[in-house]
Order: sequence, then structure tokens, then C-alpha cells
Amino acid sequence: MYSLLLVIIYVAFISLGLPDSLLGSAWPVMHGELNVPVSYAGAVTMIIAGGTIVSSLCSDRLTRKLGAGLVTAVSVLMTAVALFGFSVSGEFWMLCLWAIPYGLGAGAVDAALNNYVALHYASRHMSWLHCFWGIGASISPYIMSFALTGGHGWSSGYRYVSLIQIVLSACLFVSLPLWGMHQAQKAEEQVEAKALTFGQMMKIPGVAAVLILFFGYCALEQTTGLWASSYLADHREVSAETAAQFASLFFLGITFGRFLCGFVADRLGDRTLIRAGILTAAAGIVLVLLPVQADFPALAGLIIIGFGCAPIYPSIIHATPFNFGKENSQAIIGVQMASAYVGTTFMPPLFGVVASHLGIWLYPAYLMVFALLMLILSESLNRTIDRERKRRKIS
Repeated sequence: MYSLLLVIIYVAFISLGLPDSLLGSAWPVMHGELNVPVSYAGAVTMIIAGGTIVSSLCSDRLTRKLGAGLVTAVSVLMTAVALFGFSVSGEFWMLCLWAIPYGLGAGAVDAALNNYVALHYASRHMSWLHCFWGIGASISPYIMSFALTGGHGWSSGYRYVSLIQIVLSACLFVSLPLWGMHQAQKAEEQVEAKALTFGQMMKIPGVAAVLILFFGYCALEQTTGLWASSYLADHREVSAETAAQFASLFFLGITFGRFLCGFVADRLGDRTLIRAGILTAAAGIVLVLLPVQADFPALAGLIIIGFGCAPIYPSIIHATPFNFGKENSQAIIGVQMASAYVGTTFMPPLFGVVASHLGIWLYPAYLMVFALLMLILSESLNRTIDRERKRRKIS
């Protein structure tokens, strides 16, 4: 039963990744058919991000009231309905409307599943969990490509993924009894736990540092992926085809890196993985930054950044119950998710503004700022947690 539930959770994370690449894959066709500018994609993503932030902040109370299993099943169903709504949208305002349940569903399931795995499974499973997200995010562009090349249109691509999500949601509803396998432990934790307000969380030592750490990580990851091709093509004068290929390898590096990290995560521990990941990403950024004529260092650097990013996100999540207590983990993970979405939403576009005014050559320097910020905050967080644990033992 324990292993079967883990498989279901992995499948749920594939479903979380499936919708994430659809809009980018379909938008070149969608904006023409909807008769809106290319830039309007930003409005849709902002609405989705807003929904994920709201539902992440509410995930603590929802999960305590409904349980992680039911929150996950309902959230996946919400995204399935939203994706079907996308498929029947003939006007841009309809996309904006359906983006609301899309974002609300994605944020709730993300926080609920991350906390459940952090509480009940080993570190390796957290790495593999996020590897499965990458599989979902990698599959959906192929589904959209199949729909477009087959002459079925972008709406069919959304419809196909919606049907997959509906099937996955049905599997989650059927599996709800399995989520009670830790019921006794959860009930014991529930006696000690209580819902925390944002102000109460911010008073917990280390919470502010981990929120900025999460913000910095997502800013680094998303900025790297979004602007890699433009930097290589416009500044390094790499061919557009090669630039696109190595930009995609950055994401494959994250996915494959998380798969490999799963085999060593339990031996190395979360702190070592986070530190090694940040230093590896920084080394990759240095390769991109090197002022040499050869393109190989910059191309290899992007892949190394991806490998460096691989363990950071899942390890920070998995360390949350240890750092802040099991009774506080759901509330804090929800706020961490919200902080992550803020970094994802605002920092890549900010670099676009910087690049348009000062030049895209600042790309590696912009990334290095976040890498150094993460390293400083990570080490500061470790010292704070050690100090608090020592203080509690003494008292």
C-alpha cells in the first residue's frame, strides 16, 4: 500500500507538470487565431500565477480540513476542467477566465503533495517526485505538436491533456482510502498543530531566509530557461537552432539531475545537496560568463546550471519539517510555494527590461546575483536552524 500510494503521488506530479508547457507551445498559433498581440501571453500567465499564489497561501487550512488526498484529487480535477475551458475558448477574455481555476488548482496540489512527501517519505523520493514533474512538462509540448501537425489545432492539444487530467483525477479519487495509511500519525500531529497566520510564520527563526532562498532559486531557474536562447543567439551569435537545442537541454539537465540525485539524496542529506547544487550552478554561470570566442563553454555551462538546479528545490522542500517542525511544515511549504511563484512570475520579465535598456550581455551576471544570494541565505539558514535546535535542547 505504501509503495502504491507513492506511485499515485508520482503520477499526480506528472499531472502537475503536464499543463505547464502547453501555453508556450501553442501560443505562436493561438495569438493569431485569437487576434491578440504576442505579449498577451503574459497576461494569462500572470493570472495563473496569481491563482497559484492564492491557493498556496490557503493550502495549510485546506489540507488540514480536507486532507492531502482530497485536496490533490480536487485540484487536478480543477486543472482538467480549466484546460477543457481553454480548448473551447474562442476569445481572449475566455482564456483569462479559465486561467483562474487553472492557477488555483495548480498551487493547492503543489503545496499539498510537497508537504505530504516531505513528512512521510525519504529525501530520494522528493527528488524523484520533481523529476516526474519534469516528465510531465516535457510530454505536453509533444502532445501539442501532435495536435498542430495533425491539423487538429491548438484546442485539440488542450483537450487531449484535459482528458489525461480527468483520468488522473479519477485515479486520485479512487485512491483516497490509501491516503489514510498515516492517519494515526497525522492525528497525533494534528493535536499539536494549528493553522498559522503569515505574521506568526515570519516570527519563526529562519522562515524569512528560506522564503527569499526559494524566491532566488525560482528567479534563477526561470530566467535561465527563458532567456538562454536569446543570449546565445543575440550575444554569442550561436545559430538559432543550436541555441534552442541547448536551452532545452537546460531543462533536461534539471530532470535528469533530479533522477540521479534520488540515488544519493539519503546519504548526502538535504543541506549537502543544496550547497552542492548552488555551487554547481554558479560554476555553470561562470562558464557562460567567460569572455572567450569558443561557444562550447557557454553551451556546456547551461547544462551544468541545469544539473546544479536539480537538487535545490526538492531538498529545500524536504528539509522543511526538520527545519521548522512537522506541525508547521504545511503552512510554511504553502508560503514557500507562493514565494517561489513570485520569483517565477516577476524576475524573468525584469531581466527582459534590463536587457532592453542595458543589453542581454548582462544575462550571466544577473544569474550570478541570484546564485550568490542563495548561497548566503542557505548558509545563514543552516546556522539559524542549528542555533535554534541547540537552544531548544538546552532549555
